[in-house]
Amino acid sequence: MLKALRRDINEESIFTEVTMFNIGDYAVCPGHGVGQVCDIEEKEVGGDKLSFYIIKIIANGMTVMVPTNSENGIRELVGNEEINEVYELLQDHDVEVDNSTWNRRYREYMTKIKTGSLLEIADVLRALFLLRAKKNLSFGEKKMLEQCRDLLAQEISLSNGNDTKEISTTIDDYFN
Repeated sequence: MLKALRRDINEESIFTEVTMFNIGDYAVCPGHGVGQVCDIEEKEVGGDKLSFYIIKIIANGMTVMVPTNSENGIRELVGNEEINEVYELLQDHDVEVDNSTWNRRYREYMTKIKTGSLLEIADVLRALFLLRAKKNLSFGEKKMLEQCRDLLAQEISLSNGNDTKEISTTIDDYFN
C-alpha cells in the first residue's frame, strides 16, 4: 500500500493524499465491507482510460470495481487506535435511544453504514442493541444489527489478527 499526492485542479491547486493499493491488499468498501484487491485493470469509460481496483468482498464473494483515483471509494483497514475508540463507543450506554419510527431510523442508520466509517457503524450497532433492550426490533433492524456486527468483527479481525467469532462475542458481551 502506497500513499501518493494527487493534484486536484479547481480554482486553485490543492494536493490531496490518495492511498494506492496493491494486489493482495485489504481495503474497506463502504456499504460492502472488507475486500481484497485481486487485480488492477484499465477500462475505457466515456472515451477516457481509467484504472480500477478489482476487489473481491470477503463476506459474500461479490466483486466490486473502484476507480484508483477515487478518494471516497475505499479506505485502508483501521489501526489499533480506532479499534480502541470503537470499543469505547460500544461500552458507553449513556446515550438517548432514538424513538422515531422504524423506517426513519432505518434510513438514518443506512446512511451512516454507507459512509464506511467504523465509528459510524459502531454507533448504529450500539443504538440498535440499546433499542433492542427496550423493545422488539423490526426484521430490517435485526438484519442491520447483524450486518453492523459482522462489518465490525470482520475489519477488526483482519486488522489485529484475532478471530472474527471472538470479536463478535466481545461485541455482544458489551450488551449482555
